[in-house]
Amino acid sequence: MKNNQLRQSSHFTIINLASRLFLPRNNPGITTVDLGHMGGSNHPKKLHVPPNLEHDQNRRPGFKSVHDVTKIAGLPQWHITIFFNFGIESAASMIMSSTTAATTVPAGLINIVNLGAIADGKTDSTLPFQSAWASACSSSKPVTIYVPSGRFFIRSAYFQGERCSNKAINFRIDGTLLAPTDYGKSSSDVWIKFEKATGVSISGGTLDGRGTGLWACKASSSSCPTGAATLGFYNSTDIVISGLSSINSQKFHIVMDGCQNVKLQGITISAPGNSPNTDGIHIEFSTGVTVLNSRIATGDDCVSIGPGSSNLWIQNITCGPGHGVSIGSLGWTAQEAGVQNVTLKTATFKSTQNGVRIKTWARESNGFVKGVVFEDLTMVQVQNPVIIDQNYCPGVHDCPHQLSGVTISDVLYEDIRGTSATDVGVKLDCSKEHPCSGIKIEDVNLSYDNRPAQVSCTNALGTTGGGAAAVIHHTTSSSCLM
Repeated sequence: MKNNQLRQSSHFTIINLASRLFLPRNNPGITTVDLGHMGGSNHPKKLHVPPNLEHDQNRRPGFKSVHDVTKIAGLPQWHITIFFNFGIESAASMIMSSTTAATTVPAGLINIVNLGAIADGKTDSTLPFQSAWASACSSSKPVTIYVPSGRFFIRSAYFQGERCSNKAINFRIDGTLLAPTDYGKSSSDVWIKFEKATGVSISGGTLDGRGTGLWACKASSSSCPTGAATLGFYNSTDIVISGLSSINSQKFHIVMDGCQNVKLQGITISAPGNSPNTDGIHIEFSTGVTVLNSRIATGDDCVSIGPGSSNLWIQNITCGPGHGVSIGSLGWTAQEAGVQNVTLKTATFKSTQNGVRIKTWARESNGFVKGVVFEDLTMVQVQNPVIIDQNYCPGVHDCPHQLSGVTISDVLYEDIRGTSATDVGVKLDCSKEHPCSGIKIEDVNLSYDNRPAQVSCTNALGTTGGGAAAVIHHTTSSSCLM
């Protein structure tokens, strides 16, 4: 068939479906076109048509129009379902693999507008973004995917790095990316997701999770979806994110899970203090993560550190509103990877629920926390400036009421000053079965209502020095750091 075409231009793969399907000329036309990304590879070309059309090679195209399925830019594979109306509804489904190379990358720069993205805040630009990714991955040279000023709506984006040969892809964002507001229809727990990516960087721009509708649902009902994290990297390496703003996430703002060698700098995160479960930066099962020069205001932990995290460096951040910087919660499962070598240095906490916190569930676990440094911190009206809570349970129901199996050791609190919003500035509530050990408090000076804040210790072993001696005098427990 001479009109069968799968042709390319510099930016678009144009699929002419009119001559691929055989329909009577009196066919009323296409009633619905559903176009979705399949992923994977090696799917054979396959065409299913109603039995009365299956072997009739004399049928001629009877489409009213095919323009709605043109300009599909360079994606590796598509599932195209076309429903026809023959008086009764029947269907045709085609699964086809692209047989042509990815689009050419001109001069190492891909502008998503040239791939069909529209900055009107309404038109779904998911396909242009994924087309840009496919093109960048096919290049042997560094590529910048450029997002100009404007508001671009993206329903959901998934960037698979396992088959991406390019290890130097930069997203330069001058505009704002908008998440969908119909949170109940999302099938993904991450809005913009990278998996098994290497050498990806993101610079600038704003990600707007538009989570207010979901927050309202959670405030008024218990039967709400959990929502989606805004940006997530999974099992990825050599990641750099700089100058990025994330606002109003449905759930976590930024997630690093199973990653190595990550740098986040100049990050701005913003959500109301009452927005539920909107952790700013969440790290778990990752090593070599650095967070620098960032401002985080949200409704949950500014930075949360989960199991399997090691060699983390967090410096020069401000937190508030929020729940502080937390290691945990840990110990929910009996077999759990530990957390070690974590440093938080030069940070300011403003009107937060906690300052620096280690939290574990009161149940059996082989988890651990060791080698932690909290240094050069300023507290401004913080409810719990320094806290270890090994009886963590955020609700009143389903609390385990056991003894925490997580061991906590070698934690240094040094040069911490400011004001507590409660009379207890340091609370160390450790496990009776596994007391905290190697706790060091050096030069900790916290006040409450113009007098020294108290220290409360349970099953905590360690030493004090510097200004902390004056604070320890007001302890509520004789077992404090014995």
